[in-house]
Amino acid sequence: MISEFKKEFERRQGRKEQLSADLLKSHEAIDGLIRRARWFEEAQTIIQNVAQITQKELEYHVGELVTLAMAAVFEDPYALDVEFVQRRGRTETDLWFSRDGSQVDPMTASGGGAVDVASFALRVALWSLAPKRTRPTLVMDEPLKWLKGGELPEKGARMIKEISERLGLQIIMISHIPDQIEGADRRIGVSMRSGVSQLNAS
Repeated sequence: MISEFKKEFERRQGRKEQLSADLLKSHEAIDGLIRRARWFEEAQTIIQNVAQITQKELEYHVGELVTLAMAAVFEDPYALDVEFVQRRGRTETDLWFSRDGSQVDPMTASGGGAVDVASFALRVALWSLAPKRTRPTLVMDEPLKWLKGGELPEKGARMIKEISERLGLQIIMISHIPDQIEGADRRIGVSMRSGVSQLNAS
């Protein structure tokens, strides 16, 4: 009877030691998970801070370039506001035209010419931000086709030429607007004769 009691005691003592060892490992694992969670939270905070700084720089770089392009063409230009917002757990970008303290949706509340100038400047801005840029050449089809009236086409052509020269960016564009074609370094006319395209360089 005593021997059986002793065996049971030893068995339970061994079980207790095993449970104590398991409990110690569990505590160590929990401590490790808590440390990793803290590291994750710190890393997430750093990433969020870097993202906010990057977004502010993008807002300035993109918005400033578009605003300068608009000012080169229009007497009372819009400025471009770039806003990064969180929607459905993702960062999205809102673009607004602003003037005199009010914002308007570029696609519904402004003329096509303003949208054309902004679109052109946005494309140049995105090209300039690319980490591995393509060759310094942009090919565009009628980039300022809605820029009409008075001196606007000519101002648009001067704006394109100035951006091209300052950034060392070759711009190949198609246009049917004489005032936009005149400022080009080289012009190639295309005409149709008997169903065949004819090229005339000047």
